[in-house]
Amino acid sequence: MQLTKYTHSCVRFDKETVEGRRTLVIDPGTFSETERALDGAHAVLVTHEHADHLDVGAVVAALLQSPDLEIYAPAGIAATLRAEAAAAGAQHTETRVHDAGEGLDVVVAGFSVKGFGSQHALIHSMVPVVANTGYLVDGTVFHPGDSFTVPYGLEVDTLLVPIHAPWSKVQEVVDFVISVRARQAFNIHEGLLNPLGLGLVEGHVQRLGGLYGTEYRHLGSGETVQLG
Repeated sequence: MQLTKYTHSCVRFDKETVEGRRTLVIDPGTFSETERALDGAHAVLVTHEHADHLDVGAVVAALLQSPDLEIYAPAGIAATLRAEAAAAGAQHTETRVHDAGEGLDVVVAGFSVKGFGSQHALIHSMVPVVANTGYLVDGTVFHPGDSFTVPYGLEVDTLLVPIHAPWSKVQEVVDFVISVRARQAFNIHEGLLNPLGLGLVEGHVQRLGGLYGTEYRHLGSGETVQLG
């Protein structure tokens, strides 16, 4: 399975199956190269409703373009996508756009997907907390969305780490990496940092995560790595 990193929190998985090459995308948001990420996609997972994780227009356009595309998202945003896509003329949205959340356990487009967590991390007491689902893909890669949810009852091989956000600090980022204890980790959610700030945070993650057995490496936008 190949993992391709796009700007901010968008990632794309490609793998060969008995039915041919299949593609799954997580969080095609407005900060990312959504058209490139969604090109040829068979499934999309959305962690939560914020625009940097979900470009509604791009996802609706993808539903119109590909009649086989399936979407999983927390219930509120799934309802919005069904309505927007149906209004735009997409067919069978009720069976193609699914609710996701804690306990999700499905196979979509040849990928196994499990859902963990229920809430976005707290930004401020005056900012409403929205639903957030983290996704484990093929039992190996965990994308937490905007949360530090630690998946339970399993060992994570590859962790996608939210490097920086309005809701986090470096201590929490490092503690998340230490708690999950993945074999390797790559960056997501770094779109608000300049190169100096990014290097500072990643240096802590690499050094301190390494003490607990996690090898951290930065992926640039468009860079692809082979998993497994």
